[in-house]
Parts: sequence; structure tokens; C-alpha cells
Amino acid sequence: MRGEAILVVAAYLLGSLPTALLVVRMMTGKDVRRQGSGNVGGTNALRAAGWKAGVAVTLIDIGKGALAVILMRRYNPESSWICAAMLAVVVGHCFPAWLRFRGGKGVAAGFGAFLVIAPVSALAALASWIAVLVISRWVALASMVASAVFPLALKLIDKPDVVTLISVTAAAVLIIFRHSSNIRKMLSGQETKVGDDSWR
Repeated sequence: MRGEAILVVAAYLLGSLPTALLVVRMMTGKDVRRQGSGNVGGTNALRAAGWKAGVAVTLIDIGKGALAVILMRRYNPESSWICAAMLAVVVGHCFPAWLRFRGGKGVAAGFGAFLVIAPVSALAALASWIAVLVISRWVALASMVASAVFPLALKLIDKPDVVTLISVTAAAVLIIFRHSSNIRKMLSGQETKVGDDSWR
């Protein structure tokens, strides 16, 4: 159990690495927290430093989520410990200790973890993300819908144990909750869309 606990803590620390802050600062010298939405994530990195930064941050964050789950699965494949690592990496991304617990929204890190836990269901969620983004041009809405789709797809496709289903649902709820400000902006008509001049 000691090894599993260490890996859970490591998953949190891995998730809390401020990828967007580091990449944007390295590429432009800017503080991503003072750019665009102020969020420490791939979308705001794209706004602050261009598509290369956005893609790099997103891929690294997906890798963080995947790595946390892979390491735990290799050490102990019990679903409860895998889920603990998955939740830890998402929580770490959302609430990093060294950024005063003000991190990203957990979408990319969560997708990376989900992709290892249930690849087909994760790809179904990704498909919903793409569809909603194309239709609405709201990244936040696409992310929230995809987060909600994954537990449903997991239930229908993979038929997981109760611990996994509850844990994945909890992660999805956290990711959606982290978009509270976007929900308010959408309702008030202030949320910008991809392609709008004000989006950048």
C-alpha cells in the first residue's frame, strides 16, 4: 500500500506541473495567467502564444494524465488504485499547490487518463467534443459535453465496476465544475467563440 500511496502523490504532482505557464513563458516570456482568460491550460496557451504552444501544452497535459494511470496500472492493476491515480492527476492539474491551487480545468489531463482506462469510450468522448466544437464553436461547451459523455460511454461500452464508474463520473463533474465561469459567460452572451476576433 505504501507504493500505491506514493504513486497517487506522484500523480498529483505530475498533474500539477504548470505546463501552460512553463511553455508560454519559454516561448514568449509572457505569463499565461495574465493573457486571454487567465486559465493555465492548452486553449489559453494557444491564445497567448499561438497554435504551437497550444498543441504542445495539450499533448503534454494528455501525456501527464496517461502516464499517471499507466504507472499505477503497472504497479497495481486494482481498479481502486487506478482510479485514485486518475483522480489525483486531474485534481493536481486543477488545483496545483505551487500556483496557490489555481490551475487548469482538467480536460486534457482527464482525457489522457480516460484514454488509458477505456480507449474506445475516450475516443467516443473526443468525437462528441469535435462535433460540439464544430457546431457551437465554444471550446468550453465542447469540453463539458465530452466530459459528460465519457462516463455514459464507459457505462454502455465497457461496463466497468462500480468504483471505476463512480470515480470517472466524479472526475467529469469536477471538470464541468471548473467551467463554471464559462457557463455564466455563455448564459450572458459573453463567451467568445473560436474564430471570433475577440477569441484571441
